[in-house]
Amino acid sequence: MPFKFALLYRLGAWGAAACMVTICGLVALQVTFRVLDALLILVGLRRLGLGITGVSELAAYLLVGATFLGLAYTFVHHAHIRVTLLLSRLPSRFRVWVEVWCLIVALAIALLLAYGLVELARESLHYRDVSSGFLSIPLWIPQTVLATGVGLLCLALAEALLMTLRIAARDPDSFRELTATDDSDLP
Repeated sequence: MPFKFALLYRLGAWGAAACMVTICGLVALQVTFRVLDALLILVGLRRLGLGITGVSELAAYLLVGATFLGLAYTFVHHAHIRVTLLLSRLPSRFRVWVEVWCLIVALAIALLLAYGLVELARESLHYRDVSSGFLSIPLWIPQTVLATGVGLLCLALAEALLMTLRIAARDPDSFRELTATDDSDLP
């Protein structure tokens, strides 16, 4: 049974990929500028002094964005690390209820985190908080990305919980993990 919000999870993954590509581009550009300066000095010319101010600050925010925007996608593709040694040895009838309990706990934690992140972003926007680095980035921007990623994870957890509860109520012996193994199940 495929996830109904798979397109949203995929958009989050594309956002995460865009963050990673941007990091690579910024770092490559910065390295290119430094190599160019070194070559100019080597041949006896003056360096150009080109550089991107705050690359490390931008890269840090983009890395956090890549991590959080990819949470839901990696969850539905079973790419999160899970300890299933005990769970896999349980009969399906019990395993489905343990899975329900685990999903409830995970959803509760994710909802608390999402609430905290939304409040943090709202507060940063209200007080016009900015980062303390070279760029003075308004903090509500990366905080909103964090909240969006955790919100997508909450949606994925809720969807998995509902599907698992449906299986638990109808036919617990048929339970298998709900996460997709490849993109063929997703629209």
